[in-house]
Amino acid sequence: MHPMLNTAIKAARSAGKLIVRYLDQIDRIEVERKGHNDLVSEVDRAAEEEIVRIIERSYPQHAILAEEAGAKPGREYEWVIDPLDGTTNYLHGHPQFAVSIALRRGKELEQAVIFDPLRNELFSATRGGGAYLNDRRIRVSQVFHLQDALIGTGFPFKVVDRLDLWMSMFKDVLLRSSGVRRAGSAALDLAYVACGRFDGFWELGLSPWDIAAGCLLIQEAGGLVSDLDGGQQHFATGDVVTGGSEIHQQLLEIFQIHPR
Repeated sequence: MHPMLNTAIKAARSAGKLIVRYLDQIDRIEVERKGHNDLVSEVDRAAEEEIVRIIERSYPQHAILAEEAGAKPGREYEWVIDPLDGTTNYLHGHPQFAVSIALRRGKELEQAVIFDPLRNELFSATRGGGAYLNDRRIRVSQVFHLQDALIGTGFPFKVVDRLDLWMSMFKDVLLRSSGVRRAGSAALDLAYVACGRFDGFWELGLSPWDIAAGCLLIQEAGGLVSDLDGGQQHFATGDVVTGGSEIHQQLLEIFQIHPR
């Protein structure tokens, strides 16, 4: 195992233990509102501090981009961290949330970990080394036709001015697919694409920490990741489309008819 991936796994598992430890006192957790439908809790901050502490102990010279603390400058490598993806789910006791950690060198993603502490499912990938769920190699699904596909998505709650666009996309995908699911954790949704639980996924207005780890997982599992036009501007735009090659292409064809 690559030593940097090992550090990411150690940090994700440690944060996961902390997150689960707070579950029996959810009603006493301090919560702040960052924006419309955008919450941050003391658990988010504590988990992020734990992740950063472990990373900085091994790689003090690396840069860090974290959801709550923001950016810390560094050299060559940058860790992209979402300490608790699915905070609203977590605060309601809904069991769909995860820790997401990625490492990139320049524009290239190098390492990825997404950890579901309730199910003890650890998704990991190293560039060029494949993607894994715990110790099992994973691949994206081989579904070829959208009518047979289960597609994941997320509501654009941070970009509500684009809700009408998303609704029109949702209608078309729903009518042409086997079903659409919105679970509330983009990191886990992307991990589920990587292991074939979803055949594809799209969402608008995501942040780099929402998608960094999941993008590498999908690519290493044989899938495709792009923006709505099929390009590679998803980190800049926050708009992402993923899936196996056939489903990815069919989703893009649907989205091309929607004016943006």
